[in-house]
Amino acid sequence: MKQKILSPGELLGVRQGLRAAGKSLVFTNGVFDLLHVGHVRYLGAARAFGDVLLVAINSDRTVRELKGVDRPITNDSERAEILAALRQVDYVTIFDDISPRSLITQLLPDVLVKGGDYQLDEIHGREEVEAAGGRVVSLPFIEGASTSAIIERMKRQ
Repeated sequence: MKQKILSPGELLGVRQGLRAAGKSLVFTNGVFDLLHVGHVRYLGAARAFGDVLLVAINSDRTVRELKGVDRPITNDSERAEILAALRQVDYVTIFDDISPRSLITQLLPDVLVKGGDYQLDEIHGREEVEAAGGRVVSLPFIEGASTSAIIERMKRQ
């Protein structure tokens, strides 16, 4: 079985290989802290847009900056391993910037996918992907399926 969890640097070689083989790369990113049905449906829908799905996850440090000191619930290496176990996910990487823009700019995926909680003009890397001829897609948000909602329900128990 191929190695699915790669460093951002290793992904550059993978990207070159995909281009040479005429295969399309779909990129999505997020925290993916507590994997839930919304994530699974979202990743399945994202995967349908191309040949290979790369999921880039925020490092623990950036999750704390984005979500607060109580997050992440699950550390980045465990989140990466869980995502890599999903059949619709081809590659996982951990990035240590608040925004994935730098990684997106380096890889220039054929399709950039985000959840419907983001408007197109809020998607980091959109301009770069579109300028390179790629497509940017905002998938519908699945109501009630969020890590924050799960955490809140757990606190009330």
